[in-house]
Amino acid sequence: MPAPQRSNSAYRAIARLVRPVMMAVTRRDWRGMEHLPRDGGFIAVANHMTNVDPLTFAHYLYDNGVAPKVLAKSSLFSVPLFGRLLRASGQIPVFRNSARAGESLVAAEAALADGECVAVFPEGTLTRDPYLWPMLAKTGVARLALTTRVPVIPIAQWGPQDLLGPYSTLPRPIPPKRVTVVAGPPVDLDDLYGRPLDAATLREGTDRIMGAVTRLLADIRGETPPTTPWDPRRESRP
Repeated sequence: MPAPQRSNSAYRAIARLVRPVMMAVTRRDWRGMEHLPRDGGFIAVANHMTNVDPLTFAHYLYDNGVAPKVLAKSSLFSVPLFGRLLRASGQIPVFRNSARAGESLVAAEAALADGECVAVFPEGTLTRDPYLWPMLAKTGVARLALTTRVPVIPIAQWGPQDLLGPYSTLPRPIPPKRVTVVAGPPVDLDDLYGRPLDAATLREGTDRIMGAVTRLLADIRGETPPTTPWDPRRESRP
């Protein structure tokens, strides 16, 4: 399989290590690839259930011709060798709860302006919803989308939690797990572009984005999602 055009040598080195493992431990049901833009930058957003999600998310994008720049927690960049590969391949560290928290948005904006795909988990961490539905997301994704005005592609995943349970450190690779990943059409945010980037606008944009992801996930699961997302601050639904 040819590597995406925008992947550099470090990116391809990671793919050579990780992709064969992912091919061996998953049975892939991938849909909606026609919605992935082929020209210009875009934001890919997905739900987050388990620590293996970034690999299944990136695998889907990479094998469909996209080399995403993933917003990943900064601690991963301190891991010997792995951290060097992350930086060399252009992944974007997120410095949570620090004075450097805004750096990730600046780096993401630059990547999008350069025509890259930036991959984001808007919830910021694993969902706290007891049934693994997307929870109330942070508004950074809406700020990024409304500032750059690039397409936002919602993507839902289901099945990674069978490969590695939420908050588990012990993977279950045998037998290979079915992983379904579905992309949808761009989220319509056009009417929000002229508004001030205040809390109400950012919340509206974020809720639209996560609503699109949740609907895709509901279709995959064949279930009806909750009417309101889990609020991690309250550990309940509003």
